[in-house]
Amino acid sequence: MDPRIKIIIEQEAAVVIQAWWRGTLVRRTLLHASLRACVIQRWWKQMLVKLVEKKRRLSLELYAQQEWAVVKLQSWVRMWRLRLRYCRLLHAVRIIQIYWRWHICRTRGFIQGHYNLKESQLNLQLEISLGLQACKVQQCISLPVNE
Repeated sequence: MDPRIKIIIEQEAAVVIQAWWRGTLVRRTLLHASLRACVIQRWWKQMLVKLVEKKRRLSLELYAQQEWAVVKLQSWVRMWRLRLRYCRLLHAVRIIQIYWRWHICRTRGFIQGHYNLKESQLNLQLEISLGLQACKVQQCISLPVNE
């Protein structure tokens, strides 16, 4: 074989080997770059998921807090309305009781009195009303004192 052809064949073989090696280096570099990009993308997707979950949890907590506030406000309004109704009924009952007691006292009578206790004496003053009739009693009762 001709030495020039042999050198050309060797040069072509060297170019093929160099091209293969450069291609291998480029593919390895691209593979490492794509793996790093995948790692970064996975990390970013995880961070986005965490961020979305955090926003969802915060919005859910805010919603629950607002619902709780609404329920509490509604219960306070219901309690206030019931208390107002109870106070009105209580006032009506007291008015009825006052008129009923006045009626009972006018028709059946009542006893009112005062007493005063001094040393060994009880001073008693009673007023007894029976309808339109009234009777006043004043009495001084001496108490036995054991010394």
